[in-house]
Amino acid sequence: MAEIMSGTSLFSNPLLYTTNTTTKYNHSSSPDRLKFLIDKSKSITQLLQIHAFLIRHDLESDPVLNFKLQQSYSSLGHLKHSVTVFKRAHTPTVFSYTAIIHNHVINDLYKQAFVLYIQMLTQNIEPNAFTFSSIFKTCPLESGKALHSQAIKLGYESDTYVRTALVDVYARGSDIVSARKLFNTMPERSLVSLTAMITGYAKNGHVQEASVLFDGMEDRDVVCWNAMIDGYSQHGRPNEALVLFRKMLQSKVKPNEVTVVAVLSACAQMGVLESGRWIHAYVKSNRIQINKHVGTAFIDMYSKSGSLEDARMVFDQMRDKDVITWNSMIVGYAMHGFSLEALQLFNEMCKVGLQPTDITFIGILSACANAGLVSEGWDYFHLMEKYWIEPKIEHYGCMVNLLGRAGQLEEAYEFVKSMKIDSDPILWGTLLTACRIYGDIRLAEKIMEFLVEQNLATSGTYVLLSNIYAAASDWDGVAKVRALMKRSGVDKEPGCSSIEVNNKVHEFLAGDMKHPRSKEIYRMLEEMDKWLEAHSHLPQTNTVLHNLGEAEKQQSLAVHSERLAIAYGLISTQAGTTIKIVKNLRVCPDCHAVTKLISKITGRKFIVRDRNRFHHFLDGSCSCGDFW
Repeated sequence: MAEIMSGTSLFSNPLLYTTNTTTKYNHSSSPDRLKFLIDKSKSITQLLQIHAFLIRHDLESDPVLNFKLQQSYSSLGHLKHSVTVFKRAHTPTVFSYTAIIHNHVINDLYKQAFVLYIQMLTQNIEPNAFTFSSIFKTCPLESGKALHSQAIKLGYESDTYVRTALVDVYARGSDIVSARKLFNTMPERSLVSLTAMITGYAKNGHVQEASVLFDGMEDRDVVCWNAMIDGYSQHGRPNEALVLFRKMLQSKVKPNEVTVVAVLSACAQMGVLESGRWIHAYVKSNRIQINKHVGTAFIDMYSKSGSLEDARMVFDQMRDKDVITWNSMIVGYAMHGFSLEALQLFNEMCKVGLQPTDITFIGILSACANAGLVSEGWDYFHLMEKYWIEPKIEHYGCMVNLLGRAGQLEEAYEFVKSMKIDSDPILWGTLLTACRIYGDIRLAEKIMEFLVEQNLATSGTYVLLSNIYAAASDWDGVAKVRALMKRSGVDKEPGCSSIEVNNKVHEFLAGDMKHPRSKEIYRMLEEMDKWLEAHSHLPQTNTVLHNLGEAEKQQSLAVHSERLAIAYGLISTQAGTTIKIVKNLRVCPDCHAVTKLISKITGRKFIVRDRNRFHHFLDGSCSCGDFW
């Protein structure tokens, strides 16, 4: 450091200090002046020069200057220098300890911060309000409760900063009742305390309570907006997340990377490609950094909104890719049925030295299932052991899907029965789907009997069994299932399909007449029926779950929600435009057959995302190979 002082430097200015035989420094280099210079330092070089000066003039032990140096080194991203200054202090104080604890907290080094706090206590240095407000940011719930007791004992619980930090501790620990009690007894509610409570509510699913607090705020910063947008997005209210994002832009609050990730998650859930592309353009024009978190969110959004080309473009442009980024692209390929691309990407990921995770193998096993690669699927399933990954229910589900696709229903059934973990309705639903495809009523009944006994039956599994009976024209079986559903209080989830046109999402239920353009939609449905009749399409009425007449069954199929969405897409977009539809349930066999045929008749591509996977319909065929 002494070498830094040689030659021209910040301290060669005679206005700062002069040395002579009687004094080490004059008034211009007093501690107050040095504090000012430390605070104003904009580079590590300047700070090192000041530090060197302090050492030369025996000022490093000054507690205030020591504190200032710690803070400045940390703010410039040099925590190691900050720690060195702290350790050189002869008699550390509560202020220096608080500073070093805070510096570790802001660098996400929570364990080290907690160790420093314990060290402070062992030196009989009593924490103050600022110590508590810093250390609470590092605490899991149980440790936070112990420190809360200590704060009460020392009389700091009523401090605004301490109380705000405590609200955050309990909210992060999902103890919303305690967080609310602390919040409600605060004499003053700052922006930070309101944001902490809103974040706690939102992350724990109490979105309505968070919304009430949010709506009552006069001033909101970007952190507060982000908490509310993310709350909507993570708890099944993606449309409200997008609406709030637009309000945020109107309020002139500038979004950051966290905002973008939350909003892209909402777009991904809804499959709204146009909105996602607009956000991408906004990010570029406003120079918001596309870090690995934002980039991965874009890949996920584009994949789930039907544009693998855009997803791959973002992936290829990203320099900083972690395993989560690779997983997102692999899963994207798998859900669209591009299995070979997914497997190739897996090999590339391993070559660059990244360790696969459980999510990686979900993507790979899904890819194998979609391509019918049974032996390869088994190889990858066993490969998980090499990476010390214990199979989860999702991995077992992929294997059941793989075996079911291949018609190995008994093998799939025995595989489920031999699992080391408890099965769930989704996994059994996968096997029931295979039973539907191959018409295996005996195995379906055995599975359903087990589900009812174990109280695992859901509306989805009941409907699948009904479909199997209906396909065999076993109306007694259908009636039996419907009676079971009624006794169990299970309702069939209504089918809903959505389509985005001109940045607006249009939703349809079966037989929906509420849309402003319903007359035009139903005229197009009539036109579609003529096309289908001309191409000798025979409606698959055996999938209708009611014992109706043939004409009524055909009419029921003709107004399924995805048919209405397709009709709206045809009248609302230019010829040749790809039509993208999102459906909350599996596509029914008749609608699947109809969409294949309409893609051939119109020369259009249809991309349908149902509950299970993506279907790419083009020239009369589907990417799923008629197994979904």
